[in-house]
Amino acid sequence: MILSRYERMIAKRYLLPGRGEAFIFLVAGISLVAVMLGVAALIIVMSVMNGFRAELFDKIVGLNGHAVVQGYGGRLPDWRDIVREARATPGVTSALPLIEQPLMASYEGRVEGVIVRGMQREDILSNPTLQDKVLSGSFDSLRPGTQNVAIGARLAEALGATVGGQISLISPQGRTTPFGTVPRIVSYNVAAIFEVGVYDYDKAFVVMPIEDAQTLLMLGDAVGMVEVQTVDADNVGAILAPLAAKVSREAAVVDWRQMNATLFEALEVERIAMFVVLSIIILVAVFNILSSLIMLVRAKTRDIAILRTMGATRRGLMKVFMTVGVTIGVLGTAAGMLLGAIFLFFRQSVVNFIQFVTGQNLWDPSIRFLTELPSKTDPLEVTAIVIMALGFSFLATLYPAWKAASTDPVQVLRYE
Repeated sequence: MILSRYERMIAKRYLLPGRGEAFIFLVAGISLVAVMLGVAALIIVMSVMNGFRAELFDKIVGLNGHAVVQGYGGRLPDWRDIVREARATPGVTSALPLIEQPLMASYEGRVEGVIVRGMQREDILSNPTLQDKVLSGSFDSLRPGTQNVAIGARLAEALGATVGGQISLISPQGRTTPFGTVPRIVSYNVAAIFEVGVYDYDKAFVVMPIEDAQTLLMLGDAVGMVEVQTVDADNVGAILAPLAAKVSREAAVVDWRQMNATLFEALEVERIAMFVVLSIIILVAVFNILSSLIMLVRAKTRDIAILRTMGATRRGLMKVFMTVGVTIGVLGTAAGMLLGAIFLFFRQSVVNFIQFVTGQNLWDPSIRFLTELPSKTDPLEVTAIVIMALGFSFLATLYPAWKAASTDPVQVLRYE
């Protein structure tokens, strides 16, 4: 939409407050702020929702893989063959033996439910989710036969355990006596405390070498499952279909969707619902643009009539008022993007400040799963939000612009 010199001059004049037009300018300013807040709210909420899903996915998949080959009865005696079969499957990037068993842990009279996780030492040291997550101690101390373990930060807080202390793991699979089975209790040294960032993991995980886990659970040479990573998490079912057919007699293949279906489906529904609800804010802001332009047309009716008598075309007047409305929308959208970017950059500081002022815990990791407010901005979503805001702003200008262009100068100036 190219404007001539006089059209640009008139549009600029109408965008600035004139004598007796402060109220119209105020309404236009409110419209701009409303568009800004609507765009910022959409960008912030969608980025946080995307970040929440991405963080959960990375942490869950980082510890559990894209899929697991789960042995029937919790045992895989021939796990080495399954590992070879999995690694030979096209699309599989890694296959690692794993033991995962819920037990009880005690420390100085405190008892907590835990998940014992046995991994090969090289897998512990190279796991991207565990790397650089050690708060104290070191994973280097986790060697088979040393009775050393690493525990999550929230579990350490609940038990009151520290690096160098000893925790006891209680397994119901103990020795049989005439009076029944006596639980097996084994003491381990706390060699490291880590914080993955997912509350459920930090509250429960006890990581140890797989050989020590086999001894504790009396599995012999068996493991509980094989963790599998693929080249495409979204296509994991098709990639692992040949493997599932080969191991169907002794194990089942369970992918990340099946393990966490309820959580990720709930996140997706909430994400769509939040987008629809917050889009209404932009729609309300656009109605403000519509009302401010209608008021401007009513206030400038005499000016419009004079311009028409001086040779201004209907098309030219439409372009002037459309430019005024679209400019408000563009400025509001740009300000909203800037506000959203600033908020997302300082998001955790904002949450901490609000918690300090209100005295309320707004981000409880036990409820939110993650220890910090996440964020991941999707450029495609931001583009869609910007296009939607500008599109609504453009549509809001059509009626006022048409009304201005259809002004009859004879009727307006008859009694002037």
